Amino acid sequence: MSKHIAIIDSHPDQDAGRLGHDLANAYADGAREAGHEVHLIRLADLDFPLIRSKQQWDSGKIPPALEQAQDSIAWADHLVILYPLWLGSMPALLKAFLEQVMRPGFAIATPEMGGMSRKLLRGKSARLVVTMGMPAALYRWYFRAHSLKSLERNILKFCGVTPVKETLIGMVENMPAPSYRRWMVRLAALGSAGT
Repeated sequence: MSKHIAIIDSHPDQDAGRLGHDLANAYADGAREAGHEVHLIRLADLDFPLIRSKQQWDSGKIPPALEQAQDSIAWADHLVILYPLWLGSMPALLKAFLEQVMRPGFAIATPEMGGMSRKLLRGKSARLVVTMGMPAALYRWYFRAHSLKSLERNILKFCGVTPVKETLIGMVENMPAPSYRRWMVRLAALGSAGT
């Protein structure tokens, strides 16, 4: 069964040679080859302001640069969010993006719609792909993948996105070519499966 998949490539660097961009492209290629429809959102190419007040969050308009991205999230059955681990968390660009697109009335209900207990993105699933310089096992077991869990629990599941699956890719600095190719194949396979 084909899916609508929105891939959010969250590496802030516009350099096309970044591992994160290659992983996003591999997933997209695998998904398209399997017959899934794909929208690829590349945050490095978007220019948008930060939310700076509760008033902006509650009633501000989404910036025009993000309207298409928000439409892609609404359209999707499955979200794929790829990002590098920076200072133990997601890059600021991804957090700013999520604050803009996951607003009341889109991701969570406004008080008039029944309040935050209504999760407006219910029915969508997600995969989080996180790259890092440390071993993935160290991040998962010693650091307890705290920032990943926060994104999963406090943003995605809070908005109704479930299940959320994880792919952690460690030791990315100077990754040997065979490992690099294996990860491309693995992401293409995940894309093909739509998971």
